[in-house]
Amino acid sequence: MGIVAGLDSSSESTRIVVCDTDTGAVIKQGYAPHPVGGSGDVDPQAWLMSLGEAAEGGLLEGVQAIGVSAQQHGLLALDAGGVLVRPALMGNDKRAQSAAADLTEALGGRTAWAQAVGAVPTASQPVAKLRWLARNEPDSAHRVAELMQPHDWLVWQLLGRPVRRTTDRGTASSSGYWSAANGSWRPDLVHLALGHQVRLPEVIGPADAAGHTPEGLLISAGTGETMAAAFGLGVGIGDAVISLGASGSVFSVHHEALADPTGTILSYADATGMHLPVVHTLNAVRTLRGTAELLGTDLDGLSALAMKSTPGSSGLVLLPYLEGERTPHLPHTAGTLTGLRRESMKPEHLARAAFEGMLCGLADALDVLRGRGVQVRRVFLLGPAADLQAVRAIAPALLGVQVVVPQPADYAALGAARQAAWALGASHGTQSPHEPPRWPAAASQVFEPGEELPVGQAVRQQYVAVREQTHPGAFEPDAFEPGTVEPGAQETVGHAAGGGFEAGGFEAGGFEAGGFEAGGFEAGGYEAGGYETGGGHGHGAGGGYGAM
Repeated sequence: MGIVAGLDSSSESTRIVVCDTDTGAVIKQGYAPHPVGGSGDVDPQAWLMSLGEAAEGGLLEGVQAIGVSAQQHGLLALDAGGVLVRPALMGNDKRAQSAAADLTEALGGRTAWAQAVGAVPTASQPVAKLRWLARNEPDSAHRVAELMQPHDWLVWQLLGRPVRRTTDRGTASSSGYWSAANGSWRPDLVHLALGHQVRLPEVIGPADAAGHTPEGLLISAGTGETMAAAFGLGVGIGDAVISLGASGSVFSVHHEALADPTGTILSYADATGMHLPVVHTLNAVRTLRGTAELLGTDLDGLSALAMKSTPGSSGLVLLPYLEGERTPHLPHTAGTLTGLRRESMKPEHLARAAFEGMLCGLADALDVLRGRGVQVRRVFLLGPAADLQAVRAIAPALLGVQVVVPQPADYAALGAARQAAWALGASHGTQSPHEPPRWPAAASQVFEPGEELPVGQAVRQQYVAVREQTHPGAFEPDAFEPGTVEPGAQETVGHAAGGGFEAGGFEAGGFEAGGFEAGGFEAGGYEAGGYETGGGHGHGAGGGYGAM
């Protein structure tokens, strides 16, 4: 049918892929860094400069449609004439932490926010940035007449700044003032944060066009970076995605929005009309890097050391809460290492404990989703750390399901391109607005729990026992069942008292030895030089992701 382009404007760079609409094959690619830093106050013109550089050499020649993916949680506040009242506030700007806490209380607490929009305010969200703006820059706040996020602004610019302003469900759901459950804006929350009403973009459907450029080029709805990457991966019902950045995130496609009164789950919308519940952890690869520095090695060396140890790390258990933790909610705690004995005080055991601790922490986040009825039959691991041998060897048994490590690719850009092909086909009547194009899946490596599943679940139970002993009640009772494996996956094998590993590891009596932020993907989940991810295997989830 033709060719389309996907544009991903992250916090650091712009990536463009040009794809065949029928096969999804990448024909051309472009890349350019942003000329300014990606944090604090940012002039969004830098994004347009980067886009122009990435598209040099006739990259977009012959393209019929463009999809836009962009970093989440940025706030662009415009006056009545469509001019920015100040530079953009970005998602990784932490100045709004106290504003987020104030807003939480102003509405009546975490439960009230979870019921209203499916998420409790954090410093990264635009709603908290509005409260910060009202308190710290009242003159600027008073001039604000409309709000956008980076994806919205880029689409508007590509269309020549038309009267119509649009966004999509995914980007809207990361604002803090749009309800994923009801599919509508909450202008009362904007007023609560800013002090007055403003204009908000029109939320259009996944296969809708935002408009056409003066040259006739179709611009699709676009979406946030997390949603675009999920669409590019082709994940569907039964799939979960774990992003291994410095911090971690776990998300899955679900048929409904999840209102979590604890605020642990962020109830986002996806790029297909379904939902994308997300759980964050503050500690993932930073746990590995810290341990590697302690042992005087790098991540590859840490992985090699860990492979010399055995499951259970000779009784060592590391609770990896080095920066406090979000899941469970322990913001002021620190990491804990237990199970020290003379025989366990070896570099290889500490190395393995770091990998097991990181993965068990992410398994806790995964179980938060499972406990709310989200099916998890396989897990996609993203990020450079997914290439480490220790991660690949340990993760399947600890997570209790098949683990998929996709081939590296620019999947947020690919998701944007796939959306462009969808909108183009729908506009021509050649593609159903309810079913996205089925592009072939990219190659992935698959790792099964196999015979190691019982051992992995025993390691997980040891971790849970230490966590509960150290931080009793960190998770609400019955919030989830640790180590549960979904129906359709391999069964979890129980370990009765005395049935564990006696020597140097699990003690008789129940493993007493030793006693998951991006609106999206956390920093480090996708490294510069290419998204360390890859293709997904198609799932025909109704109305959601088919085969790529």
